[in-house]
Amino acid sequence: MAVRNVAAPPTPWSKNLAEPKIHDTAFVHSFSNIIGDVHIGSNVMIAPGTSIRADEGTPFYIGQGSNIQDGVVIHGLEQGRVTGDDGKSYSVWVGKNTSLTHMSLIHGPAYVGEDSFIGFRSTVFNARVGKGCIVMMHVLIKDVEIPAGKYVPSGAIITNQKQADRLPDVQDSDVQFATHVIGINDALRTGYRCAENIACLAPIRNEKSTDPNMTQTKYSTNAGTQLSPTLADSIRNLLAQGYSVGAEHADVRHFRTGSWRTCGPISSKRDSEVIAALSACMAEHQGEYVRLIGIDTKAKRRVLEEIVQRPGDNGSNGSNGAKTHQFNGKVAQASNHNSGSVSSGKLSAETVAQVRGLLAQGYKVGTEHADARRFRTSSWQSGASLQVRNESEAIAALEAVMNQYPGEYVRLIGIDPKAKRRIVEEIIQRPDGPVGQSAQPAATSKSAATSGYKATTTGSAPSSGMLSGKTIDQIRNLLSQGYKIGTEHADARRFRTGSWSSCASITSNRESEVISALESCLKEHSGEYVRLLGIDSKAKRRVLEEIIQRP
Repeated sequence: MAVRNVAAPPTPWSKNLAEPKIHDTAFVHSFSNIIGDVHIGSNVMIAPGTSIRADEGTPFYIGQGSNIQDGVVIHGLEQGRVTGDDGKSYSVWVGKNTSLTHMSLIHGPAYVGEDSFIGFRSTVFNARVGKGCIVMMHVLIKDVEIPAGKYVPSGAIITNQKQADRLPDVQDSDVQFATHVIGINDALRTGYRCAENIACLAPIRNEKSTDPNMTQTKYSTNAGTQLSPTLADSIRNLLAQGYSVGAEHADVRHFRTGSWRTCGPISSKRDSEVIAALSACMAEHQGEYVRLIGIDTKAKRRVLEEIVQRPGDNGSNGSNGAKTHQFNGKVAQASNHNSGSVSSGKLSAETVAQVRGLLAQGYKVGTEHADARRFRTSSWQSGASLQVRNESEAIAALEAVMNQYPGEYVRLIGIDPKAKRRIVEEIIQRPDGPVGQSAQPAATSKSAATSGYKATTTGSAPSSGMLSGKTIDQIRNLLSQGYKIGTEHADARRFRTGSWSSCASITSNRESEVISALESCLKEHSGEYVRLLGIDSKAKRRVLEEIIQRP
């Protein structure tokens, strides 16, 4: 069948009727459309269903050895050009040995460097993607320049240069995968070209591949490591946001007391080296707890603590399901607490009822505490995960923690052990003593337990109940120190890449107006992540970033 290649139509901006220039060794499927001034280099593979139209933006260049897979669209705007590797101007430049995979869109002005990989349904528009980049699935790259050798995770939206500059480096396994795709498509190109020639087919049928990239290739971008894809993505997201990564370990005895030990500093910012270091820590401390630490070196605080190995694990892949991490807070540690069953009356009736409701539904109870300084930065420390059988033991254990930390904040934690997540965080003691009232009665159903608990606030600031007492206390403390308050939101996809968007600016320093503005942001972006910001306007830096709403 004849290949559908036609000249560009005459238009006010282009009257040269240029036709495609296709190298003799390239394969262009007859069900593809190539229109206008398109240069297709040697050994290029153009799969069925592609549309390459240089009828508005022009010209296009596709370098040797590249493959343009099914459903790819390449088009360009009339205005805007990029400089190709040959120094000339193009609407779209695709370098050599590059893969544009199924349904991806390259819309000029656009430059994709050699040895790069553009994943399924990803879009590059008015942007440059440097040499050797790996762009995964469903990605948007717009108005930025991606530096050479960067990895863009699936679902990322990269629309400002700061995001692009923070992207992690590709790993060796990523390069092997991209090279494998090139090898596969080159074999397909050869096969299609001689499909109707028996003399050509015979040696191919009898050939045993000697290309190392064509054998036993793993399609995981985490090949060669013992970490799960989920955990590797967590590491990449931390590095992409500019955070440092560390690891700690503890045997069962030290775990109960929260006495973690450092595995050793991980100074590298390369994904592969960080993953290798974490894998080595897990292997060295098999039979122990190991946790991943995300560190904001500028603010000198932890942004993530995630247990990735437990004594019962086989150590093969790290965390791969429900997680036990908490942003801007410590992970509650397990500890036995044998206390009496008599209450001293320090807990309010509402809190007692709340504890009763949690235990009745099979949830676990834990505690955290913080002095005034740590409270301002949300740096809670684990109290005890209460291994109790009944209400009286739980109440006695809670009051023992309150007695142990007089003059500090203490909060009750309700934990769903099956889903491994927190369902309650409520302050039950402040520096001036126990909290007398709780905002909600005890849960009488699972839905109430998962959505209804909020802590009471002190003071007169009006609130619709969307903000917890802890959050309102933080707002009050920030304002009292002269800091400004801000908010940001992100849906699940943007959250994975750290692409937060600002809510409306909060200029007021009045507590009631700030709370009202925060609750408006929460309502407007229900079903998204929302985080509270504390801003030192003089030093022009953030003093607090805390997630106050999750999807």
